[in-house]
Amino acid sequence: MNNEQTAVKATYFSIIGNTCLAIIKGLAGFFGNSYALIADAIESTTDIFASFLVLFGIKYANKPADSNHPYGHGRAEPLITFLVVGFLITSATIIAYESIINISVPHDLPKPWTLIVLGAIIIWKEFSFRLVMKRGVETNSSSLKADAWHHRSDAITSVAAFIGISIALILGKGYEEADDWAALFASGFILYNSYLIFRPALGEIMDEHLYDDLIERIRKVSFQVDGIIDTEKCFIRKSGMKYHVDLHAIVDADISVKEGHDLAHKLKDTLRKEIPELGHVLIHVEPDKYN
Repeated sequence: MNNEQTAVKATYFSIIGNTCLAIIKGLAGFFGNSYALIADAIESTTDIFASFLVLFGIKYANKPADSNHPYGHGRAEPLITFLVVGFLITSATIIAYESIINISVPHDLPKPWTLIVLGAIIIWKEFSFRLVMKRGVETNSSSLKADAWHHRSDAITSVAAFIGISIALILGKGYEEADDWAALFASGFILYNSYLIFRPALGEIMDEHLYDDLIERIRKVSFQVDGIIDTEKCFIRKSGMKYHVDLHAIVDADISVKEGHDLAHKLKDTLRKEIPELGHVLIHVEPDKYN
């Protein structure tokens, strides 16, 4: 299974899981008198649309290069990530607004059985976060990592709801709004997670220097190629699930232009074989100044 297939499979998992949970949370919140659960259901509903966006982004980003897009379509991924962050911010804003409104409106205590529902949801969403994040790391997909954080923010919202409902049930009448305060607190966590998702995607769009570990791997592989004396500048930019590389390679100053050309191709082929996540590799040959 290639990276695209792995990412698509993980996204379908998110869509199906979020659809089921949105229905469960909505029904449990309505019949269990818990706005925190209803707020949870709202977030899961936005997660469904966000996951569809991620699915579209992954498929589009993996379209092959063409005459208009010689480096491929990978930059679509961080753009989709920005939209996913927009969904997160929107859901956090709705939850915060409705929580503030409900705090001032008298309502019944939540039903005790809602805690069982929340406990199961927390376990499932944490499992979902770990699974989707693992696939995001495996495939180098920023939008899939953003989708994973949707699961984590959902788990955080559910934990807050669990705490709020527990307080309301333990302290009884007069503390009915505890789960509303919990939902308000959870909205703050969602906004913070939105920033954590947004920041690396912005770095990807801006070609920020973020890949020191990969540069070190590239240098180590380069030294394995006979004729490559050293390496100088190494610039990396991420596009979708691939990393495009500009590398300056130092060779013997006395070799011919053809030999330098052949060495550059050999180095490029070796790098792409040893580090499969590399996309375009541009080698600039530099003469050894000490020769």
